[in-house]
Amino acid sequence: MSKVSLLQDPYLWLENLKNENTLKFVKKHAEKLKSFLGEIPSKLEPRIVEFFGKPYILSIKPTSIGLYFLVREKDSYGIKLIGDSEQLSEIVDSRDIGENVIITYLNASQDGKLLSFFYSIGGSDRGFLRTVKVPTLEVLDEIEGNVYNSVFVDEKSYLYVKSYRTEKPPDGVEPPTDRVFLRNFESQEEILVFGRNLPQNNLITLIESNVQDKVFALVEHGWLSGKVFTGSRSDPFKWELVFDGKDCRVLPIGYYNENIFVICYDKGGKGRILKIDLSSKETIEVVGEDEYPLENGIIANNSIFATYLVNASHIIKVFDTNGKFLREIKISPQGSITYLRVFNGSLFFRYESFTVASRIYMLKEDKLKVLAEYCADNDIVIKEDWVESFDGTPIHVFVVEKQGVIKNNLAVVYGYGGFGVSVTPRYIGYVYPFIEDGGIFIVSNLRGGGEYGEEWHKAGMKENKWKVFEDFKAVLKYAKGKGFKTIAWGASNGGLLVATVLTQSPELLDAALIGYPLTDMLRFHKLYLGMLWTTEYGNPDDPKDREYLLNYSPYHNVSRAKRYPPVLIYTGLYDDRVHPGHAFKFAAKLEEVGAPVYLRIETTSGHLGSSPEIKIREYSDILGFIYKVFALNVDGEKKI
Repeated sequence: MSKVSLLQDPYLWLENLKNENTLKFVKKHAEKLKSFLGEIPSKLEPRIVEFFGKPYILSIKPTSIGLYFLVREKDSYGIKLIGDSEQLSEIVDSRDIGENVIITYLNASQDGKLLSFFYSIGGSDRGFLRTVKVPTLEVLDEIEGNVYNSVFVDEKSYLYVKSYRTEKPPDGVEPPTDRVFLRNFESQEEILVFGRNLPQNNLITLIESNVQDKVFALVEHGWLSGKVFTGSRSDPFKWELVFDGKDCRVLPIGYYNENIFVICYDKGGKGRILKIDLSSKETIEVVGEDEYPLENGIIANNSIFATYLVNASHIIKVFDTNGKFLREIKISPQGSITYLRVFNGSLFFRYESFTVASRIYMLKEDKLKVLAEYCADNDIVIKEDWVESFDGTPIHVFVVEKQGVIKNNLAVVYGYGGFGVSVTPRYIGYVYPFIEDGGIFIVSNLRGGGEYGEEWHKAGMKENKWKVFEDFKAVLKYAKGKGFKTIAWGASNGGLLVATVLTQSPELLDAALIGYPLTDMLRFHKLYLGMLWTTEYGNPDDPKDREYLLNYSPYHNVSRAKRYPPVLIYTGLYDDRVHPGHAFKFAAKLEEVGAPVYLRIETTSGHLGSSPEIKIREYSDILGFIYKVFALNVDGEKKI
């Protein structure tokens, strides 16, 4: 195929979501998929409800009156409170706000009397940050936009981050970029207090510290580097740069004795803990690099609690503030530990695994206690294995299957491989019917992720992105070598992964599931938040970057000379992060060459997800596609 033909964009019109022809295209494909699937999704739906409908904890926040947590349930999203007596109270129900509302963020004042949460309609990134009084739920303030990450300053004001996606901030810098505002919810007046003149592609995260008055502002240039600033609730107008990571990523973890502790991903990129003396500005290494990457940390009870990734599963190592190793905390089975929080000397965190939807732990006086728990099927078996990639690099995989059922020789192979995101054990209730019916689920830890540190991430970004695709191909070959038919599955950046491997090596796939994907790598930076991703993928306007992007861009590499397996591409019209046009254009290209492609468009779903009811419907169609293509029995598992 000539370079001229590669550069043609015959389906550019599909980026216009209001175009009459685009709407006809959407309607045509919706009817095509519905006709193809028939009654299969409705038969699978009750089984998906059984597992996906289990409560799933999304975030936690300890306060003086107890622990708030955000949970997704079968019918709604909710905010609950575990009080001092461990009594569970219902605080917020998304159904009381409106139809198809999802809640994705919560925070609370230290006394627990003020609560803020972000909600949106249909999973859009744009939504509403609401502040309420507890327990009356009187609405004190509500602002609309790409707004998140609030920190209460006092009983009448809070800090929050506003993300400028397409419009310029007040200082006129080109988007995307972030700014921090101080807002009084009584007068509804607000002032820009941090981030003025911060350049394009810089993001801000506000992090509450273990010291009551202190707040960190983490400024990150895409996924490449970071700076740590410190401010205070008592003077939210004053911010001081305390650590510049220069060309590496950083993360603040807390204060102790007039020192600030940060994780720095320099040197080998595995992460080390540094102590910054606020008076002398001297920086001292407290904990050096480990064999395995350090992912997060927090200071509590005069100790450092640090989460490490050991072959993509989390453990906690405890050190004193001088870096002396004290002990290790492991939780079975292999799982993910997130949302480290500290309050009144107690440590709180969230845990999940392939079989545990979520648990909340409290560590108090060296005693670990479960505050809430939602589990699933104990007959699920988790194995680990290694696959050799094209250049000899070992690729770690999880293999999830069920004991005592007849295997159906099908393997769903999941991958992501980008943005330093570690693919750790997560609850996969939406896949349980397939596993119950004899399928296996393989999770791959590819280059581009964070499973083995920052160097692992960099080995799969920009001009090295091709290595991620080769890693995934190796995992597909591994599954085929064991006699399985392969169903490649990925979403977002993972959708790009599966779409690329589909166009390069379709013979390795027996089916493909491509969700909310990027597929046009020459125009991604012109759509929605795409300019930010140039820090990860490269910039198509740079001739050097454009060359390697064109080489793998799925939309530009569909060929009549190749035979493609059945493909399901799915997206949502409310996705205002990855433009649905990526999915539409790729489907049109595949359709043009006669590929068996199907397109699912959810009219009320965005990149953040959607209501549980709609996600269950989406997963029913996705699994229904597998069952239809491979003629599986939808009636349930067959015992050996």
